[in-house]
Amino acid sequence: MSYKSDIEIARAASKKPIQEVGDKLGIPSEHLLPYGHDKAKVSQVFIDSVQGNKNGKLILVTAINPTPAGEGKTTTTVGLGDGLNRIGKRATVCIREASLGPNFGMKGGAAGGGYAQIVPMEDMNLHFTGDFHAITSAHSLLSAMIDNHIYWGNELEIDMRRVVWRRVVDMNDRALRQITASLGGVSNGFPREAGYDITVASEVMAILCLAKNLKDLEERLGNMIVAYRRDHSPVFCRDIEAQGAMTVLLKDAMQPNLVQTLENNPAFVHGGPFANIAHGCNSVIATSTALKLSDYVVTEAGFGADLGAEKFMNIKCRKAGLAPSVVVLVATVRAMKMNGGVAKADLGPENVEAVKAGCANLGRHIENVKSFGVPVVVGINHFVTDTDAEVQAIKDYAKSLGAEAVLSRHWELGSEGAEDLAKKVVEIAEGGNANFSPIYPDEMPLFKKIETIAKRIYWADEVLADKKIRDQLKKWEEQGYGNLPICMAKTQYSFTTDPNVRGAPTGHSIPVREVRLSAGAGFVVVVCGEIMTMPGLPRAPAAQTIRLNDEGQIEGLF
Repeated sequence: MSYKSDIEIARAASKKPIQEVGDKLGIPSEHLLPYGHDKAKVSQVFIDSVQGNKNGKLILVTAINPTPAGEGKTTTTVGLGDGLNRIGKRATVCIREASLGPNFGMKGGAAGGGYAQIVPMEDMNLHFTGDFHAITSAHSLLSAMIDNHIYWGNELEIDMRRVVWRRVVDMNDRALRQITASLGGVSNGFPREAGYDITVASEVMAILCLAKNLKDLEERLGNMIVAYRRDHSPVFCRDIEAQGAMTVLLKDAMQPNLVQTLENNPAFVHGGPFANIAHGCNSVIATSTALKLSDYVVTEAGFGADLGAEKFMNIKCRKAGLAPSVVVLVATVRAMKMNGGVAKADLGPENVEAVKAGCANLGRHIENVKSFGVPVVVGINHFVTDTDAEVQAIKDYAKSLGAEAVLSRHWELGSEGAEDLAKKVVEIAEGGNANFSPIYPDEMPLFKKIETIAKRIYWADEVLADKKIRDQLKKWEEQGYGNLPICMAKTQYSFTTDPNVRGAPTGHSIPVREVRLSAGAGFVVVVCGEIMTMPGLPRAPAAQTIRLNDEGQIEGLF
């Protein structure tokens, strides 16, 4: 049986004018800034006007560790949102925007799949409403102003060897990871080493996604550390006096984007911080606005629960005063088999024993999420090759851990296929059994916070960090940053720092390579193992097959 591609399904969608989608949430058309007919930004005036509304229930969709077999976290997020609307709940989906780098590289887009997608799919995976361009421009403005300050006499006495503000571009480009800037003589400034990250790794992106409003945004931008002096004292963005102009560039990007699912239900798509180097969730302003307008808000966090859900709980929820009612943990039969030792090429035939062997990874995530005091339901994202016995093996395993697993066929059937999962989510959410709490308090010392995450979430025996790193953490505590949460940057593929170790390993160590202070975003980044903040393109990038056909339609985007 042949199935339509995601882009074919999206192109055939019967979209409603964005004003009608806004009507579902009670947003008057004068408070929608339209970008064409099918997407719009929601005004800050309207957002301010609904702050007195009661919050709906927050549902987090997370997953097991990603595998090449695919899990379908965004697809499940969208399918569940449609499923909740189908059973009579006013539900809104909140996800991140897609970065151009992965789109043209290897990962593809981020709008769901099959009959559980957000549209317009092509726009969302390309320039959308220009938010990422605005972030790139604001970041680049600060980069230019730092070098300009040094050129015109360096009144702040910046140590050029200690400029920590790198440049960004929204594309995978390994050639830019480490560069030498200002070559070409006196008029071009002072030569120094520099480098590029991808835009989604910018602290500006993290700040946009955590800021409550424009005033908060400007203050956070001013608090970013851009360099150090010879005496190691920090130089802030506000010392360069760039935060005002950066806020001007970001004023529209700060407003959440409203679009729709294939079934014309509302979706906020806003922000896109890396889930490794940053917190990997959509914007606080989008999520909190959706909660004021809906019975249920379905959102997702980046990568597996060990990264995305942990940061969603310990950073986003802590800082924004949010509390999830239910966590949906996405798994697939195929991924369980892969965790059980089956090669990708051999995933087709039934293999119940491999499913059982691979469930240890799922079990670890169930236990971890429960430790935050939030009930868990396992969403089995259905593939047409799954057998009843394989699905039952996951259900039985989840039951043995006190969690229920529900098969969901949203990819194939849209909201109809997600009805069972939606009903189970409502049942648990209405039960009121959530007692959410982050796993460490603000006042815990920074290194102890790192150890808490490593031992309780990664199940490691110890954290390996040399004296230089420990001393740096103590220094930040003395400077008043000790209350900040921790943002762990490690591989998404494993509980360890080795991407090849699948399952639920124990007895490992977590080596800390470096620590970075994101003083504006409000967290300490802890880099473990080999983490890239500027990815490269694969040998055969997706860009080679993306084109316009004879009708002027985009092909090859996925």
